[in-house]
Order: sequence, then structure tokens, then C-alpha cells
Amino acid sequence: MLRALSGLTTRGRCLLAAGLAAAACSFVLNERDLLRVAVFVVALPVLVAVFISASRLRIGAARSLHPERVSVGSTGEVQLELWRSGRLPAGEVLLEDGVPYALGARPRFVVERLPHDRRVALRYPLQPVLRGIQQVGPLRATITDPFGLCEFERELIAHSRLVVVPQVFPLWGLPSGAGIGAGDDGTIRLHAGQGEPDVIVRQYRMGDDLRKVHWRSTARRDEIMVRVEERPWRGGTTVLLDHRAAAHHGAGPAASLEWAVSFAASVALHLRRSGHHVRLVGEHGATIADTPAEGGDHYDHVVLDALAALQPAHQRDITLGHDPAEGQELVAVLGTVSAESVHELARFRPRGIRSLAVLLDTPGWSAGVNGSQQRSAATEDAAELLRAAGWGVVVAGPASPMPQVWSELCRAGAGRGTLIGGAR
Repeated sequence: MLRALSGLTTRGRCLLAAGLAAAACSFVLNERDLLRVAVFVVALPVLVAVFISASRLRIGAARSLHPERVSVGSTGEVQLELWRSGRLPAGEVLLEDGVPYALGARPRFVVERLPHDRRVALRYPLQPVLRGIQQVGPLRATITDPFGLCEFERELIAHSRLVVVPQVFPLWGLPSGAGIGAGDDGTIRLHAGQGEPDVIVRQYRMGDDLRKVHWRSTARRDEIMVRVEERPWRGGTTVLLDHRAAAHHGAGPAASLEWAVSFAASVALHLRRSGHHVRLVGEHGATIADTPAEGGDHYDHVVLDALAALQPAHQRDITLGHDPAEGQELVAVLGTVSAESVHELARFRPRGIRSLAVLLDTPGWSAGVNGSQQRSAATEDAAELLRAAGWGVVVAGPASPMPQVWSELCRAGAGRGTLIGGAR
């Protein structure tokens, strides 16, 4: 009884207090009619509290997410079902589902009558604006009576897990003249026999057979070029994502880190769907995801799920003890990098293997930052240092379309020794 009375509203408590006061007055004044009124006034909130307390135990609910994995910028849907398991009728039910701000507005529903013979279906949309592992719920029900005398709150469903993956943009093409990911030397590997006019060539390396020197290309390029006559083992590409908190600016969906994550996801999926083995690593060379060249969409989910759960790192600088690409070609997505970090990246990268970088001009992601011009100059300095080390570099800002950035990066990686740096 005391548990039922705990659900009385302010109106119900006032009515109960008024009934008790009227009963006391009836004894003092010896008024039987006043006592009858007092009994009715006291019994009304008590009976309502007992009724609502009993009916709330007979309400059930279920939640389903469609789909359970959704990308930033798209729309998902939550479906709710509400039913009554007992014959005792339920009062008015106010439903509120817990939705994080990154998924949209918090929905509320009012069910005036809950039928016994069927389920009540409810639904509401989700519009995620920020990647991450989000929790939808809990679903809480507030059951009230028509008089507003009593209400009870109950948790019907706990949390449901929703994976919000980064947005993926369609990309076209590969770095021209090299066939990214095709092998350990970064050239297109085709069968080319002796005397073929479209023979594929590459730069001479120490130990190459001098009988394979292609003299026509050597004379045209003014450097020794050799024929590629065999199809070697197919290598892959490593995508390096710099996710240090100190390397990025901005907050929420408009942060430079979210741009970098989305671009890395787009590149990784584009290369994998083009038939390349793709490794996704962090700024210290630790593997985030590893996908083979063959396979279905399951491996796309591996990359996207790993990036959805990725959190900013707290290291200040890039520190490597080895080649982060492990001999593969490298596409790096970098935030703000110091000269020391650039030297660390260039130190472990062999010059004979293609290295490409998208360098974010991160001050552009935070408006009104003091010293932004100086930081932009530092970005240009870092880009020049990478180009001097043999990297193809594109500098990107918050307004840079990702397909255009990728196209510029492909042009920056065309050929050896000739590197084109993109502009913001």
C-alpha cells in the first residue's frame, strides 16, 4: 500500500490531505454527511494509486533498430511495440526513449488506451550526425490516470547498441602511372615479352640485370630504366590515419578528425573494392583494421566498425620505430604535424616505394583561432618537407571535396620524382 501511495502526484496528495482533514472535522463537529464526503475524498486517490500500481506491472515492450549499422548523414529507424499482458486495463501511458543528441531529438509518445488483444506499434527516425558506438534507451513509461492523481515511472527496455559508421564518399581512379597497391615497387605489373612496344618499365635498382635495361626509355627519361617482364606477388596499400587529439581542431561533427576519419574510410574501401589488400593503421603503426583483397562486404564492415569505435589518441607527436606500411605503399591522412614528426615519417619510408599524404590545414576547422595564419604557414612548411622527402602531398581544408582531394592525390602520385602538391 505504501509503495502504491508513493506514486501520488501533488494533486493526489492534496486531495488525500483534504479528505483526512474533512474526516477530522466531521468527528469534531459530529457531522455524518461530512464524514461520508471525507471517506470518498480519501478513497479516490488511494483506489487510483492501487489500480495504476497493479496495471503498470502488466505492460511489456520491445525495441528493434533498422538498420543496426547506419552511416553519418543517413537515416535509420527505431520500431517500438507496446502490449498489455494482463486483463486489468492500463491507464494513459507516456513513453520516452533515451536518444543521444548525436542521433536526433528525443521522442515522446502518448498511448491513451492500451488494447489487450493486439500490440501498439510506434516508430521514430534516427538522424546520426556523429560517428561512434551509440546507446539508444532506456525506454521509460510514465503511467497516469485521467484525473492526474497518480503516476508511476517504469523502465520497459534497457539500452540497444547502434553503430554509427563514418560517411563514405565515392572515389574514382588510382594514382596514374603506378598502379597503387600492385606490388613492392609501385608499378603496374603486366606480362610483357621481348620486343613488345607497350613494355612496362621502372627505374633501375642496384642488382638488376643489365640485360633488362630498356634503352629507349632510358634515353627519353635520362635515367636507367629496366623492363618489367614478370607479374610478381601482389602486395597491398597501407592507409595511415593520424587521430591524435593534439593534431586536430574543431569539435563534434565539424571537427577535422571526423573529416580525416571519413576520408580514410573512403580511401580504404575504394582501394579494397579495386582489388587491393588494405591495412588501416594509426599514427604509431598499430593496426586498426586489416582486410584482404578478396571477400565481400563483410570486410567493409570490419573497416567501418573499427573507425566508428576509434577514439582520439593523447600522444603529442608521431613516433615510429619501423615502417608503418611494412614495405607496402602508403597513403597517410595527417593532421597538424611538426618538423620532427615529418622527419619520423620520412625516416622509415624507403624512397623506392610510393608514399602519399593528405595534410589537413587544421586551423581552418576552428573559426577565430588566434595565430591561424602562422599555423597555415606551418602546414605549408610540413608539406614542403614531405615533398622534399619524396612524398606526393595534397593540402586539404574543411571545404575541400573528398573526391577532388583524392583526384589531386592521384595526380600527385603520378610517376617517380615528379610530385604535384595540391592546394587548399
